[in-house]
Amino acid sequence: MGFFDKLFKKKEEKKEAAPAEKPKAEPASTSASFKAEPAPAPAKTEAPKAAPKAEGGNPDPYAFIVPPVASPGDADVPKDAILPAADLGPLLPGAPAGGKIKLAVYWTAACGGCDVSLLDTHERILTIGDMADIVMWPVAADGKEKDIAAMEDGEITVSLINGAIRNSENEHMAKLLRQKSKIVVAYGTCAMFGGSPALANLVPGGAQEILDYVYTKTPSSANFQAEYHKDAPVIPQTSYQAPEGELTIPTLYDTVKTLDQVIDVDYSIPGCPPLPESISQLLKAVEDFVYNGVPLPPKGTEIGITTKTLCEECPRKKENARITEIKEPHEVDVKPDICLMDQGILCLGPATMGGCGARCTRAGQPCRGCYGPSPDVQEQGASMFTAVASLFPVLDEDPTCGEDEIIKIMSTIKDPLGYFYAYTLGKSLIRRAVKEGGQ
Repeated sequence: MGFFDKLFKKKEEKKEAAPAEKPKAEPASTSASFKAEPAPAPAKTEAPKAAPKAEGGNPDPYAFIVPPVASPGDADVPKDAILPAADLGPLLPGAPAGGKIKLAVYWTAACGGCDVSLLDTHERILTIGDMADIVMWPVAADGKEKDIAAMEDGEITVSLINGAIRNSENEHMAKLLRQKSKIVVAYGTCAMFGGSPALANLVPGGAQEILDYVYTKTPSSANFQAEYHKDAPVIPQTSYQAPEGELTIPTLYDTVKTLDQVIDVDYSIPGCPPLPESISQLLKAVEDFVYNGVPLPPKGTEIGITTKTLCEECPRKKENARITEIKEPHEVDVKPDICLMDQGILCLGPATMGGCGARCTRAGQPCRGCYGPSPDVQEQGASMFTAVASLFPVLDEDPTCGEDEIIKIMSTIKDPLGYFYAYTLGKSLIRRAVKEGGQ
């Protein structure tokens, strides 16, 4: 029995059952906009040959980072809760002295939101155009693989690659852009942690089970197969010999990978998608590098995060209330100023890196963890399990919580893996489901 069969069997059983009873780096400060991974090696990237060197130099390569400030009207939010946009200077700075740099943007296994998010720079897209020739950007510019392949190694100054590595084409293009680029940025949550595409790793049968389900089990596909291919269901092949020649499509992988599991990555920027403020910090680093010769941040730097968890950015009051049931937001009359976890709503704020300004929780929606784990934890899901367990009804007058009670509370979490690893399964210790016997 496959993953999908068990999934739908469980749903049917649930309908028949009686209703359940409800029961380290060295950050300069906690407000740093750039945070390096533990023990990073200094960036070896060299400036483009024609880029002018700084005259007199800037003694602090991070001097352009201004202290974070609260958004207007958020008087109760700590001043260091929100990272600001960087000061990018003139709107149209013109090309660097030695000519424009080359910029590539590529979209692997993702929804397209990261690709489009560059347009959230608004009029600053003109700054990007003034500074760089965009040699590839699928959503906006017509760049071809053959054109990239024809370039000299390292000819592209910066490549922003978003999305997870799901198939052979994703991997090929990631490796090609790495070869042709001086700097590669893992752009967005899917590139950094696997994101939603990595949830496919939970299917024990891997790619074959997914293809079988999509092309033979879904209602529309099942009807098509029954009508046109009853005796031998047709599933797309990776290669087909047509009269005009061989036609190929990418090979779907059993395991979805993060970008840095396939190529060397210089920098990363989290978010689903990255926020305009974070994008501006990335753009500022590149701008200072190509125009003024300011050194790039250390290799391994995560751009647009703080050294705090999202909970520390959230203005909601934490009361550490005991919970006996996990609820969905639509099942609760959400109080505007009380911690969502205290109201029984599962929120990944305790295990998630800060930098977004807790935008979701301020709007009454729980954090789903798109900024990934805080530096103090490796496993975001395990950290959240601990956070939930800390709110179990263990009181001074009754310092016990029986196994039955624990199971009862945890069973109200409808999709534990989907909640705790919605974005980070590709980088977790779990990585993927396997069949019995390790196959």
